[in-house]
Amino acid sequence: MPADQLLQMIHIDPEFVVVNKESGMLAVPGRGPEKKDSVADRVRRMFPSCIKQPAVHRLDMDTSGLMVVALTADTHRNLSRQFHERQTQKRYVALLNGVLDAECGTIELPFRLDVNNRPIQIYDEINGKMGITHWKKIAIEGNTTRVDFIPVTGRTHQLRVHASHAKGLGIPIVGDPFYGDGSGPGQLKLHACELTFTHPKTGETMSYRSEPSF
Repeated sequence: MPADQLLQMIHIDPEFVVVNKESGMLAVPGRGPEKKDSVADRVRRMFPSCIKQPAVHRLDMDTSGLMVVALTADTHRNLSRQFHERQTQKRYVALLNGVLDAECGTIELPFRLDVNNRPIQIYDEINGKMGITHWKKIAIEGNTTRVDFIPVTGRTHQLRVHASHAKGLGIPIVGDPFYGDGSGPGQLKLHACELTFTHPKTGETMSYRSEPSF
């Protein structure tokens, strides 16, 4: 595949790029050569001067949508700090596999990795770390519900756990192979549709939007 077709580019800057990741693609390389292909790897192929570890944040392999990837070390440090200190803004849209009655709310749910069943996350009031998500119902679409998610924290599988768990919304996201009845990559209906951060050099507010395919 030609280098300029490796990823859908939303914005190209000397300091970073914003890409629209497809569902089923890794954000960063996994272990083994068969898991090398990823957003980070493709960005490095497209921009040979890019730093070795360019990913600032991650999306689950099954999640689609906006990712910012640093091209320089200074920008990687700056953007990583913004994410760590919750200075960025993110919004996701999802389809839930059922009809949700409530209109909006905030989910606060502690969970942790199930060390015997990686990468599954499980509810744990004692040893779990708190995940916080604001949500709003957009529409009922047949037997599914379209919702907005605004995560306050950025835990692994946070939105997927918050949607599926009985102490959250109690309805898994359509196509979720871990917490619902999905059967493979590319099926999860969860899309990172908005991303806002501060330009690491100019201080300008940078906002991007990507419409989901579902």
